[in-house]
Amino acid sequence: MIMDYIISDYITGKPVRNVGPEAVRQAFEKFLVDEKGYDKNDILVDEPLVVQFQGENYPSSIDLIVFCNDRPYMAITCVAGSIGSYEREILAGARLVYDCRIPLAVSTDARDAMILDTLSGKNIGKGLDAVPSKKEALEQIKTMEFTPLDENRKEREMIIYRSFNLEKINK
Repeated sequence: MIMDYIISDYITGKPVRNVGPEAVRQAFEKFLVDEKGYDKNDILVDEPLVVQFQGENYPSSIDLIVFCNDRPYMAITCVAGSIGSYEREILAGARLVYDCRIPLAVSTDARDAMILDTLSGKNIGKGLDAVPSKKEALEQIKTMEFTPLDENRKEREMIIYRSFNLEKINK
């Protein structure tokens, strides 16, 4: 049985319920700061994302967004289940959350990770070692494209995100 109690979020210090994938998120937040060299202020927690479906708004959020040089660099979903099951959700979220696509989308259970290129949708890395460090991010971001999502694909990505993300919607 998973304990339902309040803990302090590692990044924000705000109280959060320790249910579902929250322990995964806390572990991954610590990993990003302690192992990968990001500052806490490089990371946004529960970044709001509203998708539209059949004329209705569906509010949700992306677990973590890592910034590098004030640009959104990596969108992350933290899951308690199979990370492969969440690849398409975070890929859609990384394409939708801002006016430009976030270059990398990551699905993790804090023991493993899948890293996707949001431009191509291709898997470009697997495992925690493949998660870029802040030093690597500072180099990579110099040549990355920050392009908006084609308007013709936006509705399709919203449908995909909503379909995969029903448990967060209206939370």
